[in-house]
Amino acid sequence: MYDSWMFMRSAMNRADNPGQVRRGTLRRVAEFARPHWGKLAVFLGLTMVDAVLAVSTPVLAGRVVDGIIARTSIQIVVGTAALIAVIAVVSAGTGIVERWQSARIGEGLIYDLRRAVFDHVQRMPVAFFTRTRTGALVSRLNNDVIGAQRAFTTSLSGLVTNLIQLALSLGVMLTLSWQVTVLALILLPAFLLPARRMGNRMADLGREAAGLNAAMTTQMTERFSAPGATLVKLFGHPELEAEEFGDRARRVRDIGVRTAMATRWFITGMTLLPTLAQALVYGVGGWLALRGDLAAGTVVTLALLLTRLYTPLTALANARVDIMTALVSFERVFEVLDVQPMITERPSARPVPPGPVSVEFSDVRFAYPAADQVSLASLEEVANLDTRGGQEVLHDISFRAEAGQLVALVGSSGAGKSTMASLVPRLYDVSSGSVALSGLDVRDLTFESIRATVGVVTQDGHLFHDTIEANLRYAQPNASVDELWDAIRRARLEDLVLSLPDGLDTVVGERGYRLSGGERQRLTIARLLLARPRVVILDEATAHLDSESEVAVQAALSEALEGRTAVVIAHRLSTIREADQILVVEDGRIVERGTHDELIDANGRYAELHRTQFAIREANA
Repeated sequence: MYDSWMFMRSAMNRADNPGQVRRGTLRRVAEFARPHWGKLAVFLGLTMVDAVLAVSTPVLAGRVVDGIIARTSIQIVVGTAALIAVIAVVSAGTGIVERWQSARIGEGLIYDLRRAVFDHVQRMPVAFFTRTRTGALVSRLNNDVIGAQRAFTTSLSGLVTNLIQLALSLGVMLTLSWQVTVLALILLPAFLLPARRMGNRMADLGREAAGLNAAMTTQMTERFSAPGATLVKLFGHPELEAEEFGDRARRVRDIGVRTAMATRWFITGMTLLPTLAQALVYGVGGWLALRGDLAAGTVVTLALLLTRLYTPLTALANARVDIMTALVSFERVFEVLDVQPMITERPSARPVPPGPVSVEFSDVRFAYPAADQVSLASLEEVANLDTRGGQEVLHDISFRAEAGQLVALVGSSGAGKSTMASLVPRLYDVSSGSVALSGLDVRDLTFESIRATVGVVTQDGHLFHDTIEANLRYAQPNASVDELWDAIRRARLEDLVLSLPDGLDTVVGERGYRLSGGERQRLTIARLLLARPRVVILDEATAHLDSESEVAVQAALSEALEGRTAVVIAHRLSTIREADQILVVEDGRIVERGTHDELIDANGRYAELHRTQFAIREANA
């Protein structure tokens, strides 16, 4: 029954067609598993011992029967029975050690693969994450890693064990009686063909259920997130949502019933046919024994060995598919590892020099990378990658922000302001030209020193589903409690945190949705203050705030900007009147530059933007 259940699970695991694997995958698997070769050798040795012990028991059982019939000495019968007991104990012990070794290999491999994928993905550029579906990427870290692990702990051990059991069982049976053995194998086609057909049926049901469950998971993930739930409340149709979800759930229920019945038929067939074959052995073998052509113990041995024959044959008939499925999982993991990060740290990289930091753009041109440079079709869950990309969006951008200066970027939406800001912390690399901190190209600086030097506050500052303290400590893990409170006070959040029942231990919710927009923004500013960067990038940090929240955030920003070099993207021109230099960006080019008064006097694009905002504000007033 156990072997039948394992066969059925194997069929269910093949719900996705394994297809073909690329050349070289086996070599890469071997290289990846090299640290585990010692444990793997011990594991395979144990499986071989276990297979030999499994075949020896029926032979000894037959000798006990022959001894009883021949009325041999009690010592021989009891001694053989005791040997069977010893073999059973040894086999049990071997099985425990084998399982322990299997767990060490499997869990070790999962650990290695997950660490490798996670570390690699962490080094991918932002462009990779803007294209990739998070669920597809997480699946590589979970489902595919576990599928790859099965190649060693299940498929490989099962292949070795079944081959040894099959060879030994068949050899012993042919030695004892080739006639009975041939007759017993007559039922094998009636055993294997329905099993394969049922396995395919189970795989089809599993594939359909997996697709429906994935659709339900996607629907729940999108609708149960704070933004998704809000959208459903505002524009959605709950009845239609419930009906759509219920339809999928109902189909999964029906598949579950069909699977349960197919499983029952499957297991019944898997146990019935070997039993019929055993009956055939007992009948034919018993007839031969009564004629004196065969010993009674030999009949018992043949009947017991038959179970050691059918199960390995069934498993080996599907071994190729199981191994291919595991290799495909490996290949899907390697596929992620093969996507090379576009932004890397040079071996000769150096830290940002100490002291005040200047920011300089020199003849910068930039084009967003094409999809095939940063992504995979399978991670985007599309048939073919988007061929667009590579078009230049920044053209000959040059300016310098001296240490301690505030440079403001203004212009129409989509003009390229945020793209310019993303080049300073090296979220992207320029296509040509350079971006420099204190006169050093950011491509020649270490990642760690850039992170320590440049702090960024965006218009939708992200917070993790964790406590206020944990979100703050993300910027400075070793910060003291006094330093936390100092940053909170300077960000104008002290009254809020003190009013919360759990204080710093208050969980902010997914993306900080338990806080208001202004509170969330001030918390990201507190995090920046705790990091103490020498350069601050503000990307429309007050864009979506009401007037009261904007006043509080502006006060916090004043703390953040004090004594630091700043590049500020502002949609409200009133907030950057005192900037040392204002750059007007349109269509990826700087079309005007100067102070507020100089640009107003020039009566160009900036003056036009200023008049438009002033007129809108007057109308709203």
